[in-house]
Amino acid sequence: MQELHDAPLAPLTTFRLGGPATRLVTATTDDEVIAVVREADASGTPLLIIGGGSNLVISDKGFEGTALRIATTGFRLDGTRLELAAGENWSDAVARTVEAGLAGIECMAGVPGSAGATPIQNVGAYGQEVSATITEVVAYDRRADEVVTVPNADCGFSYRHSRFKQDPTRFVVLRVRFELEDAGGLSAPLKYPETARALGVEAGERVPAATARETVLKLRAGKGMVLDAEDHDTWSAGSFFTNPILTEAEHAAFLARAAERLGPDVTPPAYPAGDGFTKTSAAWLIDKAGFTKGYGAGPARISTKHTLALTNRGGATTEDLLALAREVRDGVFAAFGVTLVNEPVTVGVSL
Repeated sequence: MQELHDAPLAPLTTFRLGGPATRLVTATTDDEVIAVVREADASGTPLLIIGGGSNLVISDKGFEGTALRIATTGFRLDGTRLELAAGENWSDAVARTVEAGLAGIECMAGVPGSAGATPIQNVGAYGQEVSATITEVVAYDRRADEVVTVPNADCGFSYRHSRFKQDPTRFVVLRVRFELEDAGGLSAPLKYPETARALGVEAGERVPAATARETVLKLRAGKGMVLDAEDHDTWSAGSFFTNPILTEAEHAAFLARAAERLGPDVTPPAYPAGDGFTKTSAAWLIDKAGFTKGYGAGPARISTKHTLALTNRGGATTEDLLALAREVRDGVFAAFGVTLVNEPVTVGVSL
């Protein structure tokens, strides 16, 4: 276990933003993780949990308290059952399951961050979400001061949300367990139209899992969504805003605003999102509100590859990023009456 004081946090985030932590502890075992959390709770010290740092926006002032970086390792595959330690690199884990000929998470290739973050955010991409394959989550319950196993049904999964995200000060994820599928080396049925088109097949068909993974990686790279230290379009948190889910009344009002602004022949993206709800595209809203690829004049700008990613072009501050995010959010609301919600977790700041 490594301990540093007045430690920079920016290098631990994909945005490369944020000030220092009073204390930074790197834990490599579950017992070390629990010990640091218990110590912080007992002393009343503020605690910040850091995994891969791909979903964090940290204040320029940093974090006054203990930052705990979870660097645990463990990849265990037993047939179709997979267990990952929270600190395992998610994208690497996906690659290993594909190499083993298993399906279920191959379309989440290239998603940055650690395995422990996936149930918190209910990570998803290209038609797959981890909630479809997670069987249970092993976590330290800070309230009960014990390790608990939370079955899928009790995780409260919904779009980019979970019980763990709902109550962020209660659970610290230690391990995540999945049930994958042995489809003879084929992928799960493809659900995302863009992936199917890129592969030249129909939605619902299967392709070799390795081919699906490679295709997704190419699609993500084309949008600046695969980490590359030399590419400032990847100095981001990926998608900065979640896709809005609208009630019937909200959706009708949105369609009216869109027709008024863009003309009656324009049809905004719409996807079923449960009884009485419709999901639309945040990227579409941002673009049609006038915030196109590369928008911005300062060191924080919209990605040149994807309107949904806000990026640090080098030398940006967290306040630069937040100013851009607020401009985009407020501009979309003024244009369409839809409020965008940030996907990354903010620390010491708010949108």
